Amino acid sequence: MGLIRKLTGGLEKRYKICTFLAPIAMLGEVCMEVIIPIIMAKIIDVGIASKNINYVSKTGLIMVLAACFSLTCGVLSGRLAAVASTGFAHNLRRKLFSKVQSFALSNIDKYGTASMITRLTTDVTNTQNTYQMLIRICIRSPVMLISATIMACMINAKLAITFFLAIPILAVVLSIITTKAFPKFKEMLRRYDSLNNELQENIAGIRVVKSFVQEEKETKDFHKTAEGLRNAQVKAEKIVIFNMPVMQIMMFSCIIAILWNGGNMVISGTMQTGELISFVTYVTQILTSLMMISMIFVMLVLSRASISRILEILDEIPDIKDSENIDTTQVIEEGSVEFKNVSFSYNPGIAPDVLTEISLKIPSGATVGIIGGTGSSKSTLVQLIPRLYDTTQGQVFVSGKDVKDLPLTTLRNSVAMVLQKNMLFSGTIKENLLWGNKNATDEQISQACQVADAEGFIQSFPDGYQTELGQGGVNLSGGQKQRLCIARALLKQPKILILDDSTSAVDTATDSRIRTALKSTLPKTTKIIIAQRISSVMDADIILVMDNGKLVASGDHEKLVQTCSIYKEVFESQQKGNK
Repeated sequence: MGLIRKLTGGLEKRYKICTFLAPIAMLGEVCMEVIIPIIMAKIIDVGIASKNINYVSKTGLIMVLAACFSLTCGVLSGRLAAVASTGFAHNLRRKLFSKVQSFALSNIDKYGTASMITRLTTDVTNTQNTYQMLIRICIRSPVMLISATIMACMINAKLAITFFLAIPILAVVLSIITTKAFPKFKEMLRRYDSLNNELQENIAGIRVVKSFVQEEKETKDFHKTAEGLRNAQVKAEKIVIFNMPVMQIMMFSCIIAILWNGGNMVISGTMQTGELISFVTYVTQILTSLMMISMIFVMLVLSRASISRILEILDEIPDIKDSENIDTTQVIEEGSVEFKNVSFSYNPGIAPDVLTEISLKIPSGATVGIIGGTGSSKSTLVQLIPRLYDTTQGQVFVSGKDVKDLPLTTLRNSVAMVLQKNMLFSGTIKENLLWGNKNATDEQISQACQVADAEGFIQSFPDGYQTELGQGGVNLSGGQKQRLCIARALLKQPKILILDDSTSAVDTATDSRIRTALKSTLPKTTKIIIAQRISSVMDADIILVMDNGKLVASGDHEKLVQTCSIYKEVFESQQKGNK
């Protein structure tokens, strides 16, 4: 019951009603199908045997009406089950997507993007198909099996022993198939994850693939992964395909035995022809029901693997969330930041720390530059401020308050980040900018774009702010995307603005204009700028120098040139490169 509540929790009332009515309609269909063979036997043994055409006509009309009612119930049940299962899938995908949105980055890193896409698509579809089957076939087959068995035994209990002998054999076969197939299907779904991951990487990086002329290599790699998926699927299917032949052999063997024994009974006069025909019909219904039940077992094997993967997401506890007794009325009044003995590891206890004993204070309204080599954990450091990750040791304070004591929504609304990878979404330029503030006026949007030095190129487009962007902003240059992302962040009117190497794709003149505009228009906002170019941070109030996850020096430009060898070396090398 707990599993059902997890999967169906939040299901809309109309879908619950359809889920309830579909089996009821199915019962109507089954009842008519069980009655029809008896009516047919009466037509043969009473009407035709006595040559009573009036009886045959009346009874035949009743059988036609029963068949029509059965058809109506079947169609209605199918319709209701389809509506219920699509509603179930919609609700389940919504729950999964909502849960993923609550994940911290560490949770997302744990599963990987491709795996979560597979769980939201393929796994949900498998579960949807099973749900639809359960509310139809799981009602139809057992009821049909029991009803047809009772009717067959009422007609001739001795002859009914024939198909009773087949049931234990089928049960053994099904248990073997179920046990062997489950791990194979789980491996198949893992292969789906790998395929989706390779496909996602290739499409996202198609420009790199083409620039290095690696199409052939990527094609071979994809074929190899696809072949691995095919082989895993074949191994799984090899097991379950035994189900149908075994069922058919048992079904046809039973029918042959019944026709042989039943025919002898008809000849000896201990059984009527109509009774034998109706008995064969009931046996067919019984064996067909058993075959459907075996199909249910096969579907349950496949869906069991999918359901376990779905439950992993639903049961996952976000690593970062608000505490239960947090004061949601708190506000962040200013943008001061303090790190106190902060250390961080992506896998505590397994991987080494990437940040070690960081302690620093940033006053509100200051402009801070961060310089360091690749892998010095500059980006990791600033991601601790809005709690994209949590510290392994130590504390981070914003506006004098521990970030863990602040509501996540309040904290993240006060911090605007422009990340290294500039992410824009399908839609217009204006729609992307409104992510920063959905209530922003045209004047505010224009002002933010002017500060980000984006107004000029936006107005150069025929449709201006209504220009449609491709997925990820593919129809913009790298510098244009960076400037739009900066404008979007400015519309949040944040207390803290973090620019993570976000002007690397613009020229030095544009970079200088953006920094000058930020300083004049956001005097009270704390600005943290991560950069590779010394020129981007040399005017900052404080410059932090990082190396191998440690803060090795801090101060203004003049001080660091005199006292920090790392900073001086980078500065001099860039100065020579500019000559």
